[in-house]
Amino acid sequence: MQTLYPAFATLAAYLIGSLSFAVIVSRVMGLNDPRTYGSGNPGATNVLRSGNKAAAVVTLLLDALKGYLPVALVQAFGGAYGLDEGTLALVGLAAFLGHLWPVFFHFKGGKGVATAAGVLLGLNPWLGLATLATWVIIAVFTRYSSLAALVAAVFAPFYQVLIWARGPVALAVAAMGVLLIYRHKANITKLLKGTESKLGQKAAGVAPAAAHTHSSKHSTKHSHKHGAKS
Repeated sequence: MQTLYPAFATLAAYLIGSLSFAVIVSRVMGLNDPRTYGSGNPGATNVLRSGNKAAAVVTLLLDALKGYLPVALVQAFGGAYGLDEGTLALVGLAAFLGHLWPVFFHFKGGKGVATAAGVLLGLNPWLGLATLATWVIIAVFTRYSSLAALVAAVFAPFYQVLIWARGPVALAVAAMGVLLIYRHKANITKLLKGTESKLGQKAAGVAPAAAHTHSSKHSTKHSHKHGAKS
């Protein structure tokens, strides 16, 4: 069993990461599926384009939590089950991969920024805070979430190697950085063309699902009344 614990921990982390909270929160709050508007990305930034800030904040926190929780659990209890630094790095990477390619959502996930932040905070709170600070600085000055994510993805592995240590964790952080850049390839093209959406910019034609339902009912009711009068 001792040799199976790392595999179990990695699989559990992937399954937790596969919970696409952008879709789940939007459904619970009666909003349109975030995969149908804006960038089509099931993430907090695209949920924000719906105009519902509360839904975006909840999505952000839950996406970060699903990256943080598996790593934190291994940090706290893994030693008793022989889970070493290598397993810790695998668990963090697995949670991140779950967000990118979620088994529960046909392997079509988000770009992983919030989940990566959660993983980094779990691996090393100071590394996570340094990377988040980088994201915030770029986002505040440029208003481009994608550009902030790209810069943070580049800097995170360097922070780990130059300030802390090399090893499995550094490799996991570097792998997440490369995958983050890969998942932002469409955003890179838009940034170069000057067509990338800025933070808080509402996507055209987006409205709460409930509003659409109400509008449809009102239209149907009006048509019935009009037909009766005729």
